[in-house]
Amino acid sequence: MIDLGVSKIALIGAVALIVIGPEKLPRVARTVGTLLGKAQRYVADVKQEVNRSMELDELKKMKDTVEEAARDVENSIQTNASDFEKSWSDATGLAGSSHTDLSGEQQFPQYKHPKKKWRLKTAATPQWYKARSGVRTRSQSGAARVARFRPPKPN
Repeated sequence: MIDLGVSKIALIGAVALIVIGPEKLPRVARTVGTLLGKAQRYVADVKQEVNRSMELDELKKMKDTVEEAARDVENSIQTNASDFEKSWSDATGLAGSSHTDLSGEQQFPQYKHPKKKWRLKTAATPQWYKARSGVRTRSQSGAARVARFRPPKPN
């Protein structure tokens, strides 16, 4: 930036003292200091934003390369699997054993959970039965239980 040495700063201060005057110089110095601070913060924010955008671009490029590599691996696995299935069906002679429809695609049975209503609790006891039979439904700490069943104080 600008090369300011001690002698140049002293010269600027002396000229400012003569031009502005000793009464207004502290207020002007504070104002200039705050403006310089705001300018430095603004420049720092702009630098951070540029760095973030550059890092974001690099991350996007890296993500694209990883996705492309994953697609290549998936395609190679699918081609190897289809070659393996062909060779397996040729070796075993089980070409027509899988379920196929008229279009030639394989049809797999739809998954069905073994229990029809597996989210439903089968052994739940109703609250009215618990209340009638005296089953505790809420826990109570030891101190609370002692305070509850303590005999009243005689007056």
